[in-house]
Amino acid sequence: MIVILDFGSQYSELIARRIRETQVYSEVLSYRTTIEQLKKLNPAGIILSGGPSSVYDAGAPQCDPGIWQLGIPVMGVCYGMQLMVQQLGGGVERAERGEYGKASIAIDDPTDLLTNVDPGSTMWMSHGDSVTDMPDGFELLAHTDNTPCAAIANHTQKFYGVQFHPEVVHSIGGQAMIRNFVYHICECQPTWTTEAFVDEAVREVRARVGDKRVLLALSGGVDSSTLAFLLHRAIGSQLTCMFIDQGFMRKGEPERLMKLFKDQFHISVEYVMARERFIGAIAGVDDPEQKRKIIGHEFIRVFEEESKRLGPFDYLAQGTLYPDVIESADTNVDPKTGERVAVKIKSHHNVGGLPKDLQFKLIEPLRKLFKDEVRNVGRSIDLPEEIVNRQPFPGPGLAIRILGPVDDEKLNILRDADLIVRQEINKAGLYNDIWQAFAVLLPVRSVGVMGDQRTYAYPIVLRIVSSEDGMTADWARIPYDLMEIISNRIVNEVDGVNRVVYDITSKPPGTIEWE
Repeated sequence: MIVILDFGSQYSELIARRIRETQVYSEVLSYRTTIEQLKKLNPAGIILSGGPSSVYDAGAPQCDPGIWQLGIPVMGVCYGMQLMVQQLGGGVERAERGEYGKASIAIDDPTDLLTNVDPGSTMWMSHGDSVTDMPDGFELLAHTDNTPCAAIANHTQKFYGVQFHPEVVHSIGGQAMIRNFVYHICECQPTWTTEAFVDEAVREVRARVGDKRVLLALSGGVDSSTLAFLLHRAIGSQLTCMFIDQGFMRKGEPERLMKLFKDQFHISVEYVMARERFIGAIAGVDDPEQKRKIIGHEFIRVFEEESKRLGPFDYLAQGTLYPDVIESADTNVDPKTGERVAVKIKSHHNVGGLPKDLQFKLIEPLRKLFKDEVRNVGRSIDLPEEIVNRQPFPGPGLAIRILGPVDDEKLNILRDADLIVRQEINKAGLYNDIWQAFAVLLPVRSVGVMGDQRTYAYPIVLRIVSSEDGMTADWARIPYDLMEIISNRIVNEVDGVNRVVYDITSKPPGTIEWE
């Protein structure tokens, strides 16, 4: 395995994903991980992530200096490179001019880390500090017009540093560098495959669960459905799936889900009608974080109540993924220095919304996987393509696609608009080419004219994005005539809407969902 020590970068898990694309397992750990903990893991290599701090600041996060004596390869990325340089006796200073965005690198040493990376390749820069003096034993690998030390190496000790971010898609040749580090420098073998994950997950579930019963929160999405199939393979009839209709699903989805699992998959699903309970619980709630936490709390309470009727159950299974955990991470503050390292983006209902007095033991076999990895697992265990290719849908559902307070009128409006978006995207043959396509309802009204009459109604926002993993995303350039069809249908067929707008914000700075 390769360990990534996280210094607060929003891209740390993206590094992990790039490594996993080479079929080598990787895991993200806190920068506070001790040398003793690392020795127990016995990694083949370590990557130090980027981060928002400057190494010369008081209280800047530091890794255990013992990693330099482990005798294994280490690569520092951005802040990680600067930390490496500082701890090994080099110099880092505030740059006269920061470097952000795309930059062309000039290669000084095309071997080792930069093998098969073309001279002049574009790399993604995001730094205000620069290395001014390399530590003893280091050599220059690459530079840019603005950064004299864009990549450095101590070939003897196998220490490498890059000032840019090879993990992002904007870095041409970045994946080649990661492959060089993983295969040629760390000498890893491509043994972490989908089949290997499934076998290991089944063994771990059986060992942990024993003869106990498991209750699964089923939503019908690719995550919970893959988990249902995986758990059914592992423990069979010890699994009970429960679908809670909280009133925030898309049009027709509860009925479709029940029919699919019962009639086609022959997996038992308990249906719980709880629409009034959930809608009432968030009535008048404006803050999105509060919405998510209330919905998460109610989910667990319903599970506890229903499990007493069906149970007893020892375990609650959830289809939590790596990005859910990443974005729900609480502000990471060093208790000694008070230094903030990573910032919470938003709580996911199945992570940040869980109550402290949870009555179940959680089991989350997919917790370390990215969405594309879950899809691969689903295919390998014969999950139908109609579910494998289902676009991501948030656990709180339409409740967080309605900005501000939620009520039945707004839910009905959004359901009708959302159905039109999905129908037309499917009809255009674009469903599998984009990451997500959905509608958002804004809590404002604007003036319009329909049939020579004045209207004062809601706007619908079209949010259609392309992405590889959900960590970053760009707005999709769908054809104008398709936009026109969707807009015309919504304003003509959905009562209460007289305007349609298109969101052209990437992630970052925005998020895919509006709340």
